[in-house]
This record gives sequence, structure tokens and C-alpha cells, in this order.
Amino acid sequence: MSKNLAKLEHLLGYKFQDLALLERAVTHRSWAHEKLPDGNDEKIRELQNESFEFVGDSVLGLAIAEQLYLKNPLATEGDLTLMKHHLVSTETLARLATNLELGEFMRVGKGEEKTGGRLKQALLADTFEAIIAAIFFDSGYISARAFVNRIFTDELRNATPRSSIDYKTLLQETLQANKLAAPTYKVVKTEGPPHQRTFFVEAKWDGGQVSGQGNSIKQAEMMAANLALQELRAENQGEPRQIN
Repeated sequence: MSKNLAKLEHLLGYKFQDLALLERAVTHRSWAHEKLPDGNDEKIRELQNESFEFVGDSVLGLAIAEQLYLKNPLATEGDLTLMKHHLVSTETLARLATNLELGEFMRVGKGEEKTGGRLKQALLADTFEAIIAAIFFDSGYISARAFVNRIFTDELRNATPRSSIDYKTLLQETLQANKLAAPTYKVVKTEGPPHQRTFFVEAKWDGGQVSGQGNSIKQAEMMAANLALQELRAENQGEPRQIN
């Protein structure tokens, strides 16, 4: 494994002080369960990367939010939120993880191996977040932020509210492809003064519902549609839903 980790370090452009952190970051729970079939839950959790994903998600969110604000200091909160959701979406993270060839280094169980776990967007995105956490634990936020900024260079350069995905259209097409009715959107509440209103919108479809928010009804609907897409895709892949 150490040889593979050295290759992964090269691809990541980061040298770990503690390689055990990187090893855990690429270890899926399916591998941990097979490695310790009779082990207790604590030992299994020590091997797998789920808690790293949790930390990595927060570190990534902060780093992206910081860069978006620095690049767009006059943007509205809604525009910044829309761009952030696009940048930290499962689709974007999985694509960047694929570019880094993370699938090659993931430790997955035999079941996941047989079902193409190394190519699953959710697993790739989770591993990417776990690696960010590993860098954070290894040498702190500054190093983790530098890694995120470097990997997201093109994404951040091209990020604008207008370049963000039309999640509403994508959600409708996804539901139609599964022979389901189009989603419905409803404003459930508003907050703030008239000049700085925040809208909360609920999106419903056959089998689920989520809520989004924004400085306009359109932004709130877009966020809700994005969250709905993440839930639908997670269900299709048999993974816990990923909401950023």
C-alpha cells in the first residue's frame, strides 16, 4: 500500500507527514468491515473514512466560500450560495476525483468492487472530501486550503451565477426519464426586510421533498432542485444521500 500511497501523493501534489491519514482517507467502510468481520464498531470506524468525509466537507465548504467571496466581493449571498453548491456538488467532486485517479487507490470491499464502486460518483466524492480532511489533520487549514485552491483552479475561474447548472431543468428531465411527474415548488416562508428578503422554497416530487433558500424565489428553487437531484442520485447508487 505504501508504494501506491506514494504515487497518490504525487498525483495530489502533497507530501504527508503521517501516511496513515491518507491510508484511512481512501478506505471505504466496505473494506473495513471485510478486514474486521468480527471486530467491534469502534475498530471498524478507526479504519474507514466516513468521519474524515464529515470534516473534509466542512473544510472544503469554508475554502470554497472564502475564494468565492474574494473573487466576487459584490455578489449577493444567493449568487455565492448557488456557485458554492455547484462547486461542492457530488458531480463536481467526482469529476475532480476522477481527474486525480482516486478510484485506483480506493480500498473497497469485494461487493463494492464487483458493482463498480471505484467508479461511483458518491464514493469518489466522499473519498475526495476525506483526503481534504487528511491534509487538514496532517498540517492544518492553510495546507488544506492551498490544496483545494489548486485543484479547483479552473472551477473557481469559471464560476459565475450564470455558469451554474440549471438544476430545475435537470431535475425535471431526470424525473421524466424515470416516468415520474414534474416536481412542484412552493414558497413556504420568507424572512428579512423587503430589501434583503430570504425565500424558503419546498420542492416536492413523487417519493420525496427537500427545501432550498435564496435571495430570490428562483435561487431558492434552484437550490431545492439541486438538493433533490443529489438525493435521487444517491438513492440510485445505493448510497446515503449527499447534501452540501
